[in-house]
Amino acid sequence: MKDFAISENADVQAQLDRLGALSLPSGRLGLDTVRELCARLGDPQEHLPPVFHVAGTNGKGSTCSYLRHILEAEGLTVHSATKPHLVRYNERIRIAGQLIEDDLLAALLKEVLDAGHDLEPSFFEVTTVATFLAYARTPADVCVIETGLGGRLDATNVMPTAAVCGISTLGIDHEAFLLTPEEGVPADPMARIAFEKASIAKPGVPLVTMAYPAVPGASVAETAARIGAPLIMRGRDWDAQIAGSIHYRDAAGELTLPLPALPGEHQAENAALAVAMLRHQSAMSVSLAAMGKGIVDARWPARLQRLGQGPLTDLAGQRTIWLDGGHNPDAGRAIARHLASQPPVHLIMGMLANKDPSAILKPLADRALSLSVVPAPGHDAHQPEDFAPFTSLPVRSFATVPEALAALPPQGDVLIVGSLYLAGEVLRLNAEIPD
Repeated sequence: MKDFAISENADVQAQLDRLGALSLPSGRLGLDTVRELCARLGDPQEHLPPVFHVAGTNGKGSTCSYLRHILEAEGLTVHSATKPHLVRYNERIRIAGQLIEDDLLAALLKEVLDAGHDLEPSFFEVTTVATFLAYARTPADVCVIETGLGGRLDATNVMPTAAVCGISTLGIDHEAFLLTPEEGVPADPMARIAFEKASIAKPGVPLVTMAYPAVPGASVAETAARIGAPLIMRGRDWDAQIAGSIHYRDAAGELTLPLPALPGEHQAENAALAVAMLRHQSAMSVSLAAMGKGIVDARWPARLQRLGQGPLTDLAGQRTIWLDGGHNPDAGRAIARHLASQPPVHLIMGMLANKDPSAILKPLADRALSLSVVPAPGHDAHQPEDFAPFTSLPVRSFATVPEALAALPPQGDVLIVGSLYLAGEVLRLNAEIPD
C-alpha cells in the first residue's frame, strides 16, 4: 500500500505523482535496490551526522519526538525523519529543526526518481534516499530516524552505523509484511516481530529496548547477540517508575524527570526510553535540564491529541474531541488506559480494510457511548457491517467526519480513531496542520 500524498506546490506534486505511481514489485524483499540507489547518489547514508535509529510497533514516533526536543533543548541542531505524514508529505523530512521546504523537496525527489528510474524502487525507498541526501548535504549535530515497517528490511536499515538504536513496544501489526513465511526466521509471531524490529541493531552500537515478555524478549536478545550489539534492556539494565514524575535509574545513577505534556501513561514510558537511549550513547552529552525541557516540550500530533478550536470542533459545541491514529491492539490498550479516567466517549472510526476492528473496539467496550463509521481517506476501508460483530452498539455510517459529528447526541465527548490517514484528514479539516 502506498501513502497518499498531495501538495499545493505544483513542482512537488509533479514528483509526488511519480512517487505515487511506484509499487513494491511482487516478491521482492531485501535492501539491494535501496543500496544500489544510494550508491548511484554517492552513498549519502555513509555521510550522516550521528544517528539515533528507532524501531517498534507503537511509540517509536513519540520516542523520536522526545529525542528531537531533548537534543534541541541541549542546543544541538537536529535532523529528524518520521513517518507517516499526516497532512503534508514534508512532515517526513525535518532539516535542522524545520520541515523541508517545497523547492528542496521537489528537487530531491526528482534527483532520486531520475537516478532510480530503471530500478523500480518503492515509495519508501525513494523517500528514504531523498532523506539521506538532505541530511548528508546539510550540516547538523545529530539525526533522529524512525523506521517504517519492521526494521530488518526497512529502507533506513542501509545505514552502516549509528550512535544508538532503540526499540519501543512490540505487538502484532502489518502482518502481511512482517509475518510473511520465510526460511531462517522465527516461526512464533511475536518472536518474528521482535526479530524484525531488533534487526536494526548494528555491530558495537548499543541497542536500548523496553522490557518484553519471555518469547519476544529472547528473540531480541538473540538478534542483538548475533549482530554483536550490546543490549540495554529495561528491567535489567535500566528502569523507570511513573508516579507523579518519571523516576529513572540505570547503572550510572538515578534521575527524576517531569511527566510529558502529551497525555497517557504510555507517553511517559516512551519518554523514559528516549532518556535511556541518550544515557547509553557516547556521541554527545545531554544535561538533565535539557531532558526535562524536551520531555515537556515534545508534541506528537494525532496521538491522544485534544483538538483545539477550529472549523471541525466548532461543530461539536463544548465537547472535548480526542484524536488518535491508533489501529492495533497495543494502541487500543493505551487509549483505553487514558480514557479510564475520562468521561465515556462517542467513537468515530475509520479503519483500513487490512486492520482488525476489535483491536480498538474491544479495549474501549465499556467507554463507548456510540459508534459512527467513516471512510479512511484515499484507502480501502472497513465497511460499517465489518464492525458489528465486535460491538453491542448500533453502528451508524457517515460519508464524512463533519456529518458524523453533526449527528451525535448532545452529550458526551468524542474520540476519532482507527487510522493515521483519517487523523490527517481531521487535522486538515480543523486547520491544525503539523509544523
